[in-house]
Amino acid sequence: MTARAADRARYDRATAQLDAPVAIVDLDAFDANADDLVRRAGGKPIRVASKSVRCRALLERVLAREGFAGIMSFTLAESLWLARSGFDDVLLAYPSADRVGYAELAADPKLAAAVTVMVDDPAQLDLIDAARDGGGEVVRVCLELDTSLRLLGGRVRVGARRSPLHSPAQVAEVARAVARRPGFKVVGIMAYEGHVAGVGDAVAGRPLRSRAVRLMQAAARRELAERRAAVVRAVREVVPDLEFVNGGGTGSVQHTAAEDAVTEIAAGSGLYVPRLFDNYTSFTGRPAALFALPVVRRPGVGVVTVLGGGYPASGAPGADRLPVPYLPEGLRHDPQEGAGEVQTPLLGPVADDLLIGDKVWFRHAKAGELCERFDALHLVEGDAVTATVPTYRGEGRTFL
Repeated sequence: MTARAADRARYDRATAQLDAPVAIVDLDAFDANADDLVRRAGGKPIRVASKSVRCRALLERVLAREGFAGIMSFTLAESLWLARSGFDDVLLAYPSADRVGYAELAADPKLAAAVTVMVDDPAQLDLIDAARDGGGEVVRVCLELDTSLRLLGGRVRVGARRSPLHSPAQVAEVARAVARRPGFKVVGIMAYEGHVAGVGDAVAGRPLRSRAVRLMQAAARRELAERRAAVVRAVREVVPDLEFVNGGGTGSVQHTAAEDAVTEIAAGSGLYVPRLFDNYTSFTGRPAALFALPVVRRPGVGVVTVLGGGYPASGAPGADRLPVPYLPEGLRHDPQEGAGEVQTPLLGPVADDLLIGDKVWFRHAKAGELCERFDALHLVEGDAVTATVPTYRGEGRTFL
């Protein structure tokens, strides 16, 4: 029996009394992935990206482990909810226009101490001030650095379009703008190198593309390390007591941790290891989060149909954004239909071994987005479900 076949047998036994659709997290794999992230971080603390987890119980589990500290959140409403739930170090990774949230933040000493907001434009400070509604608490601010690699005099750009702040002078100028404003304090710098951390460099069957990605990423890491260090020096001239410099992502943990200027690493997807994180030379994780759909039809030889399955991930549309059938091995999507809203046909000789009611296990393309489809995660240890915990959705929290 292969390792994957053994996993299928375990998951089927663990969920035998549960009707599909159902989602699980294999805690042995989750904890092993957490250990690997800590190893790669080389002693620097890892701030957990909540968008890649979206389950309070699992955030608590990983933050209880040595090597993890703090949360990187994705909306202001989520940040405030987490802070009220007892998480005392929440970095909002994206600028917000949530005026109600800012009024709550500025009026509550506990929230203001626990939550740090993201800024890359003085206009965002204007919005926060206009939303204060009399709240006088000091708002903690993190400045975001654009990490994109710019070539040929800026005519070629590689990387996500995030912050407009690219040079040390630009970041330092915004730091000065914050320092001049009563009611704000710069406490950190963040730089997410998505073109390194979030792009696989070992794509199966595409050796030339993989080599090109590795060359690009090597150049990007060198350029960013030099520029990030210069940015930190420039900001420290304005804010000598800067608390943290955050960088990285699951795919670049060890590279970013090697930079002296970086004090902490961000990671989250590496806990669940969705399918987009299969194609890396720098690490190999264990799939920890899966979902099962039930076989409801057998349309013909070599075909079964499962209920649901149209759970595409965000990003540029493409086949790589679809969930993939994982267990049993040997199933594939019908290219004419793909993953369907209500039903999904699956092809392959192994389909003939499946009966009505059997489970087919899938992996999602991205990590936490799976939790937007399920109210609960069943936590599996060995061949048993040892706990069932709500996702954000299960707690009635849909922040985006």
